[in-house]
Amino acid sequence: MTLAADHAACSAVLDGSGSSFALPIRLLPQAKRQGTTALYAFCRRADDIVDDAADSRAAAVELDGFERRLQAALSGDFVDDPVLRAVADTARRFTIPAACLFDILDGMRMDLEPCRFDTFHDLEEYCRRVASAVGIASIHVWGYLSPAALPTAHACGLAFQLTNILRDLSEDRDRGRLYLAREDLQACGCTAADVAAGGDGPELNRLVRLYTERTATCFRDAAQLDRLLTTDGRIVFRAMFGAYHALFKAVRRAGTAVFTRRVQPPKTLLLAKTLAGVVAGPRP
Repeated sequence: MTLAADHAACSAVLDGSGSSFALPIRLLPQAKRQGTTALYAFCRRADDIVDDAADSRAAAVELDGFERRLQAALSGDFVDDPVLRAVADTARRFTIPAACLFDILDGMRMDLEPCRFDTFHDLEEYCRRVASAVGIASIHVWGYLSPAALPTAHACGLAFQLTNILRDLSEDRDRGRLYLAREDLQACGCTAADVAAGGDGPELNRLVRLYTERTATCFRDAAQLDRLLTTDGRIVFRAMFGAYHALFKAVRRAGTAVFTRRVQPPKTLLLAKTLAGVVAGPRP
């Protein structure tokens, strides 16, 4: 197998995913496109291990094996997995901190059991692993101009993941998962059972406002990443920011409806916002 074939296998993962990230990634020049696609395929593979396993114990065993093979690939040993060979090549070529890749896997492990977060700090740490670590790895590939880009990439990952959490509240409930902090529920006067039941009472209104206001703050902080990236990175960041901010605005408009249905704007709107973001830049 050649590295070209390994990266082609990653492209096949992205092409078959239907991900909204596919178009922004295609805006990158070839080497950076390959590297970002390898990161995407790596995350997709890890996510599939968690979602497709028969039970959490089987998923944990498979994820541990995947992590061992990642470590081997990063150490220069041969592994029989084109995605891991491609992501190891990407990490070496673009000096991605290995900790980012292992953080992603640690975040996946947190999804193996019903999620409960006592504090928002606990929830933020989960988001750092499953989202911000991806963003920090990505900007190493795209190119950044200042170390200030690293904490700003964390804010971006937090904005995107909190948007995902709000969008997916009803689906996660059906899986026995709740990605909201217990301290926030208590502060707003509601319980996990209230969230599961849904409704439009003042307590749930306060809760959804609390989380949408936090997410809006993260988007404002994340917008600063635009001036901290190289031209290549700025283009792909703007595309992703435009699509995710459009999704967030739809979630925010839905209000307490997020507790009972998954909010999903039309794909044509997201495509339009993606392209508009490239031209106009981030507008939180």
